[in-house]
Amino acid sequence: MLALVLAFVLVPFLFWRSTWFGRPLSDDETSRYLADTEHPRKTQHALVQLGERIVRGDPGVKRWYPQIRALAAHPSPEIRATAAWGMGQDNQAEEFHGALRDLLLDSEPLVRRNAALSLVRFGDAGGKRELLMMLRPYAVAASQAGTLAIRLREGDPVNPGTLLARLEAGQAGRVELRSPLPGRVQQWLKPEGSVVQQDAPVVLLAPGEDQVWEALRALYLIGDANDLEDVERFARGVEGMPDRVRQQAQLTAEAIRRRAEQR
Repeated sequence: MLALVLAFVLVPFLFWRSTWFGRPLSDDETSRYLADTEHPRKTQHALVQLGERIVRGDPGVKRWYPQIRALAAHPSPEIRATAAWGMGQDNQAEEFHGALRDLLLDSEPLVRRNAALSLVRFGDAGGKRELLMMLRPYAVAASQAGTLAIRLREGDPVNPGTLLARLEAGQAGRVELRSPLPGRVQQWLKPEGSVVQQDAPVVLLAPGEDQVWEALRALYLIGDANDLEDVERFARGVEGMPDRVRQQAQLTAEAIRRRAEQR
């Protein structure tokens, strides 16, 4: 009985300890985690810790800069996205600046968006298109043709990797349609049981609170008059968004107008 009780306590703790990115790593652990190709979460853990050390002004972090830069080309989109965030923590590192520009062309929207946000720290507005896309619904397309089996209802929240639907393609098999971004299901563009073609838009995802908040903060610094339509929509208030988003949108719109008047 005692062993059973200990298992109930220890197993969740060990799982939490192994997945929580806030646990400090030694230099040896950092090097091993960055090179661990079999456990992507360990690599992400090391990248998060290095980003936090950069923010604290730790000069010893620069020894890992080549590895951080190399991970921007890692096959795992989760690692590329975390590397994009980490590289934004040192806006004096030109090797990071160039890598972030390259990531604007990444196939995964979460990677592109992290890169766009990080570029703002360099005073680089090259990712502004992605910042605006963070304020708009995102259309998820079918990866293959098949019969649609919907798993979520409109209004349901989603995170990266959440199962949205399945596509039944007969002998070609079944393909899962998963969310690439956080947010919520805004609208199904195809009804349950319909046959959809490959690359056809299937569902619209409304943007999540955090990505809207971060995009508005970035546009506060680099937005121009052409961006006001997207910003003011949130300044008027959007259903499901907290008041802090509306307030940030108002501040962003005011900053954009001031810059426009000065030109």
